[in-house]
Amino acid sequence: MNGSTISKRCGCRDAETRKQLNSSCPKLKQRKHGVWMAAQELPPREDGTRRRFRRTGYAKQTDAKSDLDKVRALLSITDKDDTEGRRRLGDLLESVSASKEAIPDYETTKRKFSTGQSLTTHITVGEWLETWLAGKKALRKSGETRYDVDIRCHLIPRIGHIRLDRLTVPHLDAMFEGIAETNAEVVDGNLLRRTALDELKLIPWKGTENRRRRKAMKETIEAMPPFRRVTGPASQQHIRATLRAALNTAIGRGMITFNAASYVELAPAKRPKAIVWEEHVVEEWLRTGDKPSPVMVWTPEQAGQFLDFLADTGERLYGLFHLITFRGLRRGEACGVRWSDRNRRIRSLTIATQLVQDGWNVVESAPKTDSGERTITLDEYTDEVLEEHRIKQDAERLEWGEAWQSTGRMFTRENGDFIHPGWLSDYFERLVELAGLPPIRLHDLRHVAASLMLAAGVDVKIVSETLGHSETRITREIYQSVMPKVAAEAAEATAAIVPRGASRRPALATPEPEPDPSETSGQPDGHTMATHEGAKIIAFRPRKVRA
Repeated sequence: MNGSTISKRCGCRDAETRKQLNSSCPKLKQRKHGVWMAAQELPPREDGTRRRFRRTGYAKQTDAKSDLDKVRALLSITDKDDTEGRRRLGDLLESVSASKEAIPDYETTKRKFSTGQSLTTHITVGEWLETWLAGKKALRKSGETRYDVDIRCHLIPRIGHIRLDRLTVPHLDAMFEGIAETNAEVVDGNLLRRTALDELKLIPWKGTENRRRRKAMKETIEAMPPFRRVTGPASQQHIRATLRAALNTAIGRGMITFNAASYVELAPAKRPKAIVWEEHVVEEWLRTGDKPSPVMVWTPEQAGQFLDFLADTGERLYGLFHLITFRGLRRGEACGVRWSDRNRRIRSLTIATQLVQDGWNVVESAPKTDSGERTITLDEYTDEVLEEHRIKQDAERLEWGEAWQSTGRMFTRENGDFIHPGWLSDYFERLVELAGLPPIRLHDLRHVAASLMLAAGVDVKIVSETLGHSETRITREIYQSVMPKVAAEAAEATAAIVPRGASRRPALATPEPEPDPSETSGQPDGHTMATHEGAKIIAFRPRKVRA
């Protein structure tokens, strides 16, 4: 290519003038004397001035020639007639020459050139994540908030400064190691703060010395970091998923070719196992005060006791908790459901909107997923409960008059205003305590609903659609908590299938007495029993309508 040269020169100076001899030094004929230089004429600048790529310091001529070949290859990416394209390539090589950086890779430069990306500026991971999030379209508010937390709290602070095209798996390994170290600091900080608060409680209020100690302890506590949550395995998996999605978009736009997030190994996020509050579990909880699992499920009897307590005390939100217990609505869906979503003629309820928290603010959005937008069928009892709630709400509307907030929501505050989801969770926990029942979260009522439906023999596909899941696998893995009584009946039914001779039965086993027809003619309260070839099958039926 015209305008390219390879020459050898040194830094020797003339003995008299002290000027550098450069390429005229007689010692350049020696193999180890001097260094090689490569130069290449570049396309003119936008103002028409000349420029060239120049690099020196090569120990071997072959090294200089290799770099010069790379420069020529980059200039050949576009046609000679493409003035604008050649100027862009010239800008790139001029900046590389001035900065002493390595000559850019041919394939990478060609990809950037063909996709219209800048060749002279390099986007960082943080810049790209912000651009990617801003470009997400039709994103639900809850999803946008979760992405924002991942990016703002974890990704940008730890890897945001790295060039996007230089992000590697070791960078991400270091990031997650840093998260683990921060988790350890959070645990230690929370323990110190909790210990200090416990010590403060033990200091008496009376006495000058005690007041001085309390004041000093309060100052110490105020100087401590607040209670914080650790970034657990599930959150770390979500952070990686966010980064992987952003990098996949960058690959689709030709910005990079490798997704480092796809090759990071993390500990699997294990979902906590749901445990039923059986009698012995309750006894252990009363003895130790520790819940055996973050996810706890009431038995049918406990669920009925809770609803009876609400009905007996005249709880105005009884219908809301009844609906969640039997139909498994999410918290935001229960707060957001409208009277216009109800079809009493066919006893159905359409889940088309929800109220979600954004910080402490509340925003209305579509359900959590596409499958969350669904229509659920109401049983006759639940439909009557909702109708009774509507009548009471109409009375409240008349009582408040012009001050009534017409939100159209099925469940509201006394003045018709919407119910804050965070307030509802706190209120539910207070009601559970007042009812004298073992603690569960409001979301655990959804587990109760799923477990009751599955225990009653409802097809898992119907249960999945009622809960708004995209797959039945999710329903089985997350929400199917087998009720103890149902599990016992299933075990007995399994054992009864295989006929055995009397001599093969255990010596301690005693045959069951024949049932008295007068005792089996009725149905036990709460469930019906049927006998099929010696196997008992249990099916729960709704609680009786209260007078």
